[in-house]
Amino acid sequence: MLIIPIKEGENIDRALKRYKRKFDKTGTKRALQSRKQFNKPSVVRRAQIQKAQYIQHLRDQENI
Repeated sequence: MLIIPIKEGENIDRALKRYKRKFDKTGTKRALQSRKQFNKPSVVRRAQIQKAQYIQHLRDQENI
């Protein structure tokens, strides 16, 4: 459970923004989405490899 202390006279929009940022950092939404549907381990591994290749390609482009 996330607890966001609200300071005296703080705007509700700022408090909501802090809550959203804290919620994103916990990774709760990503965990729920990953549990929503089963993915085979080979598919997950292939996606990780493709992501690593893409990132490496971007880094190689920066060095050129």
